[in-house]
Amino acid sequence: MDESGQGSCVKLIVGCGYLGLRVARCWIAAGHTVAGLVRSEASAESLAHEAIRPIVADVTQPSTLRDLPVTDTLLYAVGYDPASGTSRLAVHADGLLAVLDAVSPQVRRVILISSTGVYAEQGGGWVDESSPCQPSRASGRALLAAEQALAAHRFGDRGIVLRLAGIYGPGRLPRRTELAAGESLPIAAGEHVNLIHVEDAAAAVLATEAHAQPPRTYVISDGHPVERREYFAELARQFGLPQPSFRDPLPGEALGRRGGDKRVSNARMLAELQVELAYPTYREGLAAAIPDF
Repeated sequence: MDESGQGSCVKLIVGCGYLGLRVARCWIAAGHTVAGLVRSEASAESLAHEAIRPIVADVTQPSTLRDLPVTDTLLYAVGYDPASGTSRLAVHADGLLAVLDAVSPQVRRVILISSTGVYAEQGGGWVDESSPCQPSRASGRALLAAEQALAAHRFGDRGIVLRLAGIYGPGRLPRRTELAAGESLPIAAGEHVNLIHVEDAAAAVLATEAHAQPPRTYVISDGHPVERREYFAELARQFGLPQPSFRDPLPGEALGRRGGDKRVSNARMLAELQVELAYPTYREGLAAAIPDF
C-alpha cells in the first residue's frame, strides 16, 4: 500500500527519452513499477522491451491523457520535436498543465526537467538558483513558463524543478561530423559551456526523492564549466579526431549559447541532494563515451 492507502503506485515518466529512459532503468532496478508516456506506437514497443509500461498519448491533446495510472512520482522530461508542428510553449508549459490536471491526486512529487537556458546573460559570471531568469531564446522562455505553471498549480507545493546544464553522454556528443571533417567551428574565445553527464543527471533525479523538500529548484551541473573551445579540443584529442580550428561566429551562428555566456554553480545540488558525481568533469565523461563513439 502507498501512504494514501490506495494501493500500489507507479513512477510515471512523461517523455521517456534520453534522460527519462535512464531514470526508468534505475527505478526498475530498485524494484519500482514504471510507466512511460510517449507519442508513438514504435516508441511504446521500445519501452515494453525495457519492462516499462507504455502509454501512448500526446501532452498537447488533453483528451489522450484520461487513463493515467495512479502515480506517486511524476517526472516531466518532454523534449521538443520541431517536426511536431506545435510550439515549444504548447509542449513544455501547456502540456505540463494538461498532465498535472490529469494525474492522480496521490502524486507526491512532480519533477520538472528544465534548463540553465532560463537564466539571463551573465557575461561569463556565475549563476545559481537565486539568479535572475531572463531567457533570450524561445526554448528558455518556454521552460521558464513551465516552471511558473507548476508553481501556480495546485500541485505546486509538490514540485521540484531541475535546471539541467548541457546534457551529454553516449550517443550525444555534438559536432562530430564537423570535427572529423576538419571544419572550423564558430565559437568565440572565452565562451563557457556547462555540462552534466546523462548518468549523473539521472542520479540527481533519483536523489530528489530521497533528499529534496518541495517546492525546490536545483541547478544540475558538474560544477566545472569549461571554455567551449577547450571542450571541443579535448573531445577531438580523446576520440582521435583532427584538432579543431575556431573562428569568431557571425551573428546568429554561434554554437550553444542557449542562454548567454555563464558559469553555473551546483553547490545546492551537492549540499542538499548529496549527489556523488560519477563524472565530475567533462574529461571523465568523454572518456566513458569512447566505446560508443
